[in-house]
Amino acid sequence: MTATADATTTALAARPRGSRRLAGTGTLLRLALRRDRVLIPVWAGVNALMVLSMPGTLEGLYGTAAERADLLRQMETNSSLRALVGPVFGDSLGALTAWRVGLYAGALAAVMSLLIVVRHTRDEEESGRQEVVASGMVGRRAPLTAALLAAAVANAVLALLIAAGLAGQGAAGALALGLGVAGVGMLFATTAAIVAQLTESARLARGLTAAVLGGAFVLRAAGDSATDDGSSVLTWVSPLGWLENLRAFAGERWWVLLLLAGAAVAQGAVAYGLAGRRDLGMSFLPTRPGPAAGRLRTAGALAWRLQRGGVLGWSIGFLLAGLVYGGMTEGAADLVGDNERTRGIIERMGGQAGLTDAFVSAMVGMLGLVAALYVVASVLRLGGEETSGRAEPVLAGAVGRLRWAAGHLVIAFGGAALIMLLAGLGFAAGYGQDFGAIVGACLVQLPAVWVVGGAAVLLYGLLPRAAVAAWAVAGAVLLLGWVGPALDVPQAVLDVSPFGHLPKLPGGEMSWPPVLVLVLIAGVLVGAGLVGLRRRDLT
Repeated sequence: MTATADATTTALAARPRGSRRLAGTGTLLRLALRRDRVLIPVWAGVNALMVLSMPGTLEGLYGTAAERADLLRQMETNSSLRALVGPVFGDSLGALTAWRVGLYAGALAAVMSLLIVVRHTRDEEESGRQEVVASGMVGRRAPLTAALLAAAVANAVLALLIAAGLAGQGAAGALALGLGVAGVGMLFATTAAIVAQLTESARLARGLTAAVLGGAFVLRAAGDSATDDGSSVLTWVSPLGWLENLRAFAGERWWVLLLLAGAAVAQGAVAYGLAGRRDLGMSFLPTRPGPAAGRLRTAGALAWRLQRGGVLGWSIGFLLAGLVYGGMTEGAADLVGDNERTRGIIERMGGQAGLTDAFVSAMVGMLGLVAALYVVASVLRLGGEETSGRAEPVLAGAVGRLRWAAGHLVIAFGGAALIMLLAGLGFAAGYGQDFGAIVGACLVQLPAVWVVGGAAVLLYGLLPRAAVAAWAVAGAVLLLGWVGPALDVPQAVLDVSPFGHLPKLPGGEMSWPPVLVLVLIAGVLVGAGLVGLRRRDLT
């Protein structure tokens, strides 16, 4: 055994220095792809489905050249809508598809990539698994390389699906859009790789990278609201602005792909440099010390300390989103005009009231769908505390499991109420009228949001290793609410989502029975999850 080990060590030492640093990359890549065998297909498939479903929808909405030309003229004068979805550069179905969903496909690719990279770098170090792996013959930079390669595989699959699915609209445009979306994904994969070297917490690494993505969207929105051709300096500062300026299906600017590739390579080089200069498990940004004794006397205070940054970030985001949606409400009727198909989709999402009320209801419903993502993330923080071992010292004291969990659940469910309230306040401020009706419409989304959160509690309490499936529940609800009405999905399918049972406010009649039933369902799910948590062993 000793002779074999010595021979292996000698062979490894004889390798070139660069290859030693990457030793074991292939094995780690296979392990990463095996662990992500569900995550990657789901994220890439849902993203591609959103893109590929759009040409058929747009053909029904703007079937004639005159309708498409009218859309272009209206977008030139509607700065609020340009801030939301960007300028439109052509009137073909392919160009309209790139305009309508290109930015959001790029943003989803960025989220997918940052989750993959952080999971296989900082998450592994934080849990201690990377130390075990590193004790073998694994190169210093192999884990980071494997994580980036896993992200590259995911983005390559997404690019292939988009390019193949949209080839009928024009092969060059389909390829440009697919590569552009994948390029944005890889750019933020390398951003996450840098942040993972700077921070000591996987949660903070994900949050900071998501904040960079949010900042890129805000810069792009500010630039597009100022100009109608994507030429603003603010637009060009944002990687999402690069994606729209690629102009897929509208005279492709292939050189923009070089910007995405160059930025990704440069950031990757920075990440590799940082990875070689720090110890395993350490970070370049020092960890802030905890509060002085006496400030954290309860489990609830600790939960608030851990989650307050996330609550603040979501609150600011929802307030700004409400302001944007409120500001574009007046122009919604002008954009729809006499297009009956568009009117029908908005009314299906927001109810049969007047067009403006239906638009407000539809946008409020979208905010509720996104709030479901917040409540799932907040609930699953319980799982993160448990698997990292931080929950065990807390529970070893005079703190019961239910009391410990209650602190996080109050923040999860109460935080959802807070962000929806702020969204309503922002929406009403941007719109400038119907203050009470709009705030009420936002708050009536909460029972459905809480049902999704209750499902997350149930999964965590009964099946902790399958708790990540709560993201699939939230994703399915989001997909049904976002894409379902545009694809004429049967109402019976839409009713699978708890959001399908809410009253359509403002404009519609308030119906209390479905709201109360949803609150009851959420309570039952949370109760069952807490019973399971109390009876099972800690993982």
